[in-house]
Amino acid sequence: MKLVLSFLLLFTLTANAQSFENDKAIGLRLGGGNGLGTEISFQLDHNENNRFEADLGWKSDNNFDGFKITAMYQWVWYIENNFSWYAGAGGGFGNYSFEVTSNGSTIIEDDETFITIGGQVGIEYNFDDLPLRISIDTRPELGFGDFRDGLEFDFALGVRYRF
Repeated sequence: MKLVLSFLLLFTLTANAQSFENDKAIGLRLGGGNGLGTEISFQLDHNENNRFEADLGWKSDNNFDGFKITAMYQWVWYIENNFSWYAGAGGGFGNYSFEVTSNGSTIIEDDETFITIGGQVGIEYNFDDLPLRISIDTRPELGFGDFRDGLEFDFALGVRYRF
């Protein structure tokens, strides 16, 4: 948890240190999260055609705890009528721990840190009258580690508040 809070603090300080006015968006990326569920998503525009996106997904239940942080640099192309499409590249890292017990004895236990590299492509709509951005995208990722090993595709619906 300290790592996640440190990442968010560093990102906030870096974002506020920019010398130009930024367009920001925060919300949810509602998808499979490649096993980690819905992600909290933050976008920071660098200029009219480029932005940075950071997503945090986590899952915790009786026998599984995990998180994943993904960072993407995106190029944005405006179509018309508030529609645009985007493509990006980046990577991420995460950790999970898994434990199965029976009658008080541990049967299976695993803990791993993993990294991913990948891309992202999607289409979005920015409302005129509301500070809202919705998107549909896919994020193919190549994972390195037992938990994230090989190519996986993640499809998601994004809903973000622009400020």
